[in-house]
Parts: sequence; structure tokens; C-alpha cells
Amino acid sequence: MQVTNYLLIDIDNEFSRAFAQYNKNNNKSTIPCELIAVGSNTRQLVKMMFDEQIKDYCYCDLENEISVAELSHYLADHHSIHGVLFNSADYLLASDQQRSIYNSLNENRFLINLDDTEYTLSRITDDTLTEPLIAAHDIAHSTQELICQAELHNKNK
Repeated sequence: MQVTNYLLIDIDNEFSRAFAQYNKNNNKSTIPCELIAVGSNTRQLVKMMFDEQIKDYCYCDLENEISVAELSHYLADHHSIHGVLFNSADYLLASDQQRSIYNSLNENRFLINLDDTEYTLSRITDDTLTEPLIAAHDIAHSTQELICQAELHNKNK
């Protein structure tokens, strides 16, 4: 599977870095494998970008719905991702609430497994796909929008 324009969820930094390097080294296509990595360790993400393992990165507190909603806005504005890649262990150990947040990122979700010497992807068949958080939250992007939302909220009381 060609993993171009996929979002790589970076929770286990060593795993993400090793997968991105493997992906880069084993690309047989003329199209570069462009991963967008997201996580809370920006130092790791910048290092991966500097090493040309990923195309772009974005900070996100993956346990915070608002942060994930902001990520969804950023991805919609700047990238056309085809799916989301998770370290199998990270996804399977996540709570139901955390999986719900993960599932809101994209309908195409894959687990990354390390089998002896190669990585394999398996589609997540979790039927609990939730609506994207981008639609579930009306987030103000400027001070003026925040003021307008507060006035509207107070008016509706």
C-alpha cells in the first residue's frame, strides 16, 4: 500500500521514527511517500521532518477534543489526507473515549504492525466511527469570533 498523504499518529516516538524511515527506504514508487505526523513531541517531529521522513508535522494533544478539532481544521485547510496510521499497540491500549477521538480523524484508519523485519498495515474495522470533531465543535479562530460567540450565547439565554 502506498502511504502518501497519510496522517501518522506519533505517540511512541521511536516506533514512529522507525516506521517513517522504513517507509522512506522502501518506497518503490516515483511518487514520494509523504506522511504528515502529529503528536505532542514537537522536537521529535521537527527532527523527522529535517531527516525528510515526513512531509509536515503538527502539534496536537491527542487526549484533548479541542486540540484534535483544531488539527482537523488544519488538515482540511492544508492537506488532503487519505487516512490515519496508528501504532497497533497505541490504538489497542487506548480507552474507548480516546478511540472515539481517534476515529473522528478520518474514516480510513489503519494499524501499523511490526512483523519480524517489515511493517504491515491492517484496516481498522471498528464500527464506532464518530463524526469528525470539525463538525462537532464551533471553535472561534479569532478574538472577534470569540466575542461574537459569547454575545450570541448570552442572547440565547
